[in-house]
Amino acid sequence: MKTTRNSVMKLFKDAKAIAIDGPAGSGKSTVSRLVAGRLGYVYIDTGAMYRALTLNVMRKSIPFSDRKTIIRMSSDMDIRLLPPQKGKTSIKVMLNGEDVTDEIRTMEVTVNVKYVCSIPEVRENLVALQRKMAQEADGSVMEGRDIGTVVLPNAKYKFYVDASFDERVERRLAELHAKGSPVSREEVVDDLKQRDHTDKTRRVGPLKKAGDAVFIDTTDLTIEQVVSEIVRHVRKK
Repeated sequence: MKTTRNSVMKLFKDAKAIAIDGPAGSGKSTVSRLVAGRLGYVYIDTGAMYRALTLNVMRKSIPFSDRKTIIRMSSDMDIRLLPPQKGKTSIKVMLNGEDVTDEIRTMEVTVNVKYVCSIPEVRENLVALQRKMAQEADGSVMEGRDIGTVVLPNAKYKFYVDASFDERVERRLAELHAKGSPVSREEVVDDLKQRDHTDKTRRVGPLKKAGDAVFIDTTDLTIEQVVSEIVRHVRKK
């Protein structure tokens, strides 16, 4: 049975749901994970789900133009987001029983994820799964591009984090280099420009700030400062 917008709003009217949106490189993933840890909530990385699907498509050599197959795959595959392992900081992403945590963060996956994100039926399938995860959690922090506007439109707490373009480039470059990727700054600049354009102009679930979201510019803030600001807002309500 399809979940309507009204039923979603009713479902999360009193839920302890935190929606954090923002562009690539804004720091939302790290911040969301730490906020969830601070509050004892479940962290739901929606971007990891689209990346896992993209990886699955690439592995099976399915053309990104084959929308029918990709849509079917998005409803059939098993994606699980598990808590970080001991000594690790990032969540564990399982795709059909296999740990793909590191593989979904490669540049190859990054440049192709836009193709699956732009398919309305794929987004519908994954949004349903994301809502189910939030419904089952006793408090959740969900991050992405359209969480506060589409996925959880009535989340109790909404935040939109952003940073200057140059700062976002440097963060992304540092992240990739730390993982051993030889990517150049020019490649990261081109990728972020393309991702920003795709995220903001796609017809379904575009990146934008929800009208009732708290805006946080992270350019000159430390991760701890951003986390503390969000936790402060949540605890004062």
